[in-house]
Amino acid sequence: VTTLDRLIHEPARLWIVTILSTVASADFLFLQRETGLTKGNLSAHLSKLEEAGYVQIEKTFKGKLPLTVCKLTSTGQRAYEAYRQQLQSFINKTA
Repeated sequence: VTTLDRLIHEPARLWIVTILSTVASADFLFLQRETGLTKGNLSAHLSKLEEAGYVQIEKTFKGKLPLTVCKLTSTGQRAYEAYRQQLQSFINKTA
């Protein structure tokens, strides 16, 4: 039995990774708006994904305002695709 990637399986992180899998990159405010997470909650989940090597976070400035841009790494993309395949396989077996 193959187990699902627990890091991605957590609902908030799954939502973040799903969004990032569809775009080249996304800024923090876009992710916050799309997920509905608080700043602290989103930051904590992004940190866990970054520690796992799934997400790359770049902090810069746009003018005088801080800008945090996130993107899925190739490792993160592979992990997400494997997660989706495992979930689809499970669904197919139980349908």
